[in-house]
Amino acid sequence: MKKLILSLGVMLSAGVCGASVTVSSPDGKLKVVTDVAGGKPVYSVSYNGNTMLENSPLGLRSDVGDFSTGMSIVDSKTSKVSKSFDQDKIKKSHIDYEANQLVVAMKNAAGQEIAVEWQVADNDATFRYVIPRQGETRSMVVESEASGFRFPQETTVFLTPQSEAMIGWKRTKPSYEEFYITDAPMDTKSKFGKGFTFPGLFRVGDKGWVLLSETDVDGYYCASHLSDYNDGVYTIAYAMPEENNGNGTASPGIALPRATPWRTITVADNLAPIVETTMPWNLVEPRYKTSRPGRPGRGTWSWIVWQDNSMNMADQKTFIDLAKDLGYENILIDAGWDQNIGYDKMPELLGYARSKGVRPILWYSSSGPWNDIIQSPINKMDRPIVRKNEMKWLRDNGVECIKVDFFGGDKQETMRLYEDILSDAADYGIDVIFHGCTLPRGWERMYPNHVGSEAVFASENLIFEQIFCDMEAFHATLHPFIRNSVALMEYGGTIFNNRMSRDNNSGNTRRTSDAFQLATAILFQNPVQNFGLTPNNLTETPEDAISFMKNVPTTWDDTKLIEGYPGRYVVLARRHADKWYIAGVNALKEPLKLKLNISSLGLKSDAGMIYADDKEKGVKAKELKIKKQDSVPVEVRPDSGFVLVIE
Repeated sequence: MKKLILSLGVMLSAGVCGASVTVSSPDGKLKVVTDVAGGKPVYSVSYNGNTMLENSPLGLRSDVGDFSTGMSIVDSKTSKVSKSFDQDKIKKSHIDYEANQLVVAMKNAAGQEIAVEWQVADNDATFRYVIPRQGETRSMVVESEASGFRFPQETTVFLTPQSEAMIGWKRTKPSYEEFYITDAPMDTKSKFGKGFTFPGLFRVGDKGWVLLSETDVDGYYCASHLSDYNDGVYTIAYAMPEENNGNGTASPGIALPRATPWRTITVADNLAPIVETTMPWNLVEPRYKTSRPGRPGRGTWSWIVWQDNSMNMADQKTFIDLAKDLGYENILIDAGWDQNIGYDKMPELLGYARSKGVRPILWYSSSGPWNDIIQSPINKMDRPIVRKNEMKWLRDNGVECIKVDFFGGDKQETMRLYEDILSDAADYGIDVIFHGCTLPRGWERMYPNHVGSEAVFASENLIFEQIFCDMEAFHATLHPFIRNSVALMEYGGTIFNNRMSRDNNSGNTRRTSDAFQLATAILFQNPVQNFGLTPNNLTETPEDAISFMKNVPTTWDDTKLIEGYPGRYVVLARRHADKWYIAGVNALKEPLKLKLNISSLGLKSDAGMIYADDKEKGVKAKELKIKKQDSVPVEVRPDSGFVLVIE
């Protein structure tokens, strides 16, 4: 960024440019035009000659100056960006990134400087603001942004609302766990009147699709979301002052020079580039090095079905044994272990896990004065001294991963807490999963020991209310296109119990089939997967289903969308080493008879194993002969699914 700031200074002394400035993607299909209209900076986006975003506002407002009006373009500079990197926790293991860069320098009426930096790749346009020092001023409070998105009138939306602050369970919201609206008109108001969370998906009539999100958010800024639709535009909105019980400011304070986070705009005439984008990681770099890579793995988890009463020595040993029987790497020991088992007895339990070759993951509350949570351990993660002492205890007892829950805010203060937990954990060789949390924005690459974040209606909701079981298939067909397209997603699914209870005879009723549950293990991507399997499943669930779950991977070398439509159905292919796993689920009320085109996978085999529902025996694995790769027949019943595995 320092080079960019210096070049901005040179540009601003070069003279007025005046006219609009255009930058296109390497393939020439995606075009961004930056201009000033009536003193207000604007941009537009087109794809294949079709307008996807009409003149949309740019700029920000600060305590130092207003950079949203009275602006003029004074210069611009173009260059190319090229990089290659490996990443072991996202949808692809190797990424080659090519983009065209445009930096547009601007001044306001007071002569104060700012620049809009664009990087435009095939199907992805991203921008951020680069803010140099303002004379003798070396710091700034960014009060708001004018940045917005003005879609053509025919656009419909797939969005989930930003929650009000300090509501929900023990006043822990917002936590990115709300219902979606799908194919809704743009003027549909958000449920709470607080706008919508990232990512957001937009269908621009028959012209194509746009996915909005952001990346490169750390403790130097706040996380953002979209406002409600107002005067024809969605704008960038910051955290609410009430979040985290009023702790921390809603507007980020920054030292100058500084660049803001990137706003990402993924654009295509079909949904495949939306699902397959790697833009959240293309734009960021690791913040630090760790002694080892983050460890992927599968795990058992008593709490998800057996709930709070299972937090005792005997039940946890049972789930350690289950992990060993399944060949899984981890066990998640959830809330209450410190009280029900106790710090004095935990070494025995942790030692038992290690003796079975199973790595324990321990749950913590984020703690602090921002909610009413009583689930423990509490007050261990919110301050550096006690946190480091706890990290040392964890390391000394062989714990290499923790799950930290209940954050409830997007303020800069909260971003710093996420970053501080990750950094301290890295010093002690510990990986981190976040739960009850914000969307991770590039964190898989930025923080090498970050191995999971929830930020979604996850599997726990199946236990809480029947409506989530009723809507499980619907939600599953949304996540590959929206939430999981921009970040890993710690969902904790694949539940084989027919009823959401320990006795499998009470509680909410599962509506989806066993084959559907297998498919979600592929559809939902997170390097650490804690599945909802229970000991009775080993004898009550079809053998082929258990065999599949014993061998399912959690990391992927490639990802491709085969077909689908959000809220209706999805068929997604993921490759691990030399195997393709093609998973599909159906949320419609009628059976789907599909002719899948899998020719893009480059398959050499003409046969695979398909795991699907047998009407009488549950999941059954059968060989499927592939006669034509552009027309593979598959039928999927409502609330059901399949997985096709091909070497």
